[in-house]
Amino acid sequence: MTKSSTRRWPLFRYLADILQDRFLLPTKRLIMLLFLGTPIAVAGYLLGTGYQGFWMYNGLIVLACLIDWFTLPRRTDLSLQRTIPEQTDLGHSFQVGIRLHNKSGQFLGYSIVDDLPITFKEAGLLQGQMEGTEADITYSTQGNERGQYLFQWVYMRWQGRVGLWWRQSRFSAEQSIRVYPDLSAVRGYLASLQDSLIVDGKKIMRRARAGSEFHAIREYGYDDDPRMINWSASARTRRLMTNQYRPEQGKVVTIMLDCGRLMGVEWNGRTRLDSTLEAAMTLAAVALRQGDQVALLVYSNVIKTYIPPGKGLRHLHVLLEATYDLRSDFVESDPAKALEYLYRQQKKRSLMVLFSDMENYLVEDQLGGHLWRLRRSHLLLLLSLADPLLHGWSKGETASSHIAYVKAVAQRFQLDRRAFQQKMTGAGIQVLDVPADQLTVTLINTYLEIKSRDAL
Repeated sequence: MTKSSTRRWPLFRYLADILQDRFLLPTKRLIMLLFLGTPIAVAGYLLGTGYQGFWMYNGLIVLACLIDWFTLPRRTDLSLQRTIPEQTDLGHSFQVGIRLHNKSGQFLGYSIVDDLPITFKEAGLLQGQMEGTEADITYSTQGNERGQYLFQWVYMRWQGRVGLWWRQSRFSAEQSIRVYPDLSAVRGYLASLQDSLIVDGKKIMRRARAGSEFHAIREYGYDDDPRMINWSASARTRRLMTNQYRPEQGKVVTIMLDCGRLMGVEWNGRTRLDSTLEAAMTLAAVALRQGDQVALLVYSNVIKTYIPPGKGLRHLHVLLEATYDLRSDFVESDPAKALEYLYRQQKKRSLMVLFSDMENYLVEDQLGGHLWRLRRSHLLLLLSLADPLLHGWSKGETASSHIAYVKAVAQRFQLDRRAFQQKMTGAGIQVLDVPADQLTVTLINTYLEIKSRDAL
């Protein structure tokens, strides 16, 4: 800052303070009344009465302005309190409440604008009137990006009963809110994983998935395997009883999240990182509910976060706190470095689920060597979001030579993706390249299928 600008800075701060906190504006009513003085002056001139009517009219306006000025509630008479939830889900609406206090008790007409973060849906102008000392204002908004955001200022204009002046000011109301990934899918899957269904008020047992670990003894159902009948328990209870098995618990699921440049690509207003993060948290919730442990590794060109394996749904909160504000970096990711790090950290056999982009798999020369080494002691699952543009270009009609060239290149890329999948499948590594809207369902079904055949 130069010397001259340093001298001007206090003046700028004073003017900014006046404009933001102690500024008066004429209302539309006052402007209209002032314009009405022109025809009165013209009529007085034509009637030969001079400007007596004009000065009387403007004198009344000045008197009304002074009365409105002195009766207008002051800044110190008003206070605002905002109420917002501590957290919300991405893309879900929530209510914001503003309580306005007016110690003067005078009539008040107000216009309020909340200073929302730029990624939140605008609420617009909030207008109303109040007669007493308190008023409650509510509006709805939603967060469109994950992370922690600060709600700081509330801007307000108010007028008195005469309504000739607006007084404007801003009120400090600092509050923070955390926007988490959309967890509706998590809640849905947790609800669907219950051990029984309630139909017409009756508890109906679900058929247990295959497994090797004994879980319980229950009454025999019509579709149960007769080989699982427990004859000793049936003799004691005089009812047909069956053994219930479940997949072995206590296994480790390691989630690897890529936060490189390609994961920041947007499609339909959502980034690839958003879609993969929601699928990853759903997998973590299901695995924890199944009794397994979940570890997390976040990387780009460096290791950003590592959370050791933990169990219980309480651990899901730890994972959410570590990932809700993740952003993609403008660098090329290095999955080989992440796999090397896990090779040193994760000694116990686990299901390693890598969320990345297929292009990273194809161009990374050293990835194959790390995958071959890890597959000896771990079960690997690679996931990628299918590119809808690539699919559309490869299926389009050939109307010109340019479109034919684009179609040929797109088909070449798709052949490379299929070749990589076949190569990995031949090596015992499963690869899923699915659209974003099918990622969560496909991932959970694959995990449950692995659990049912005790592949871990």
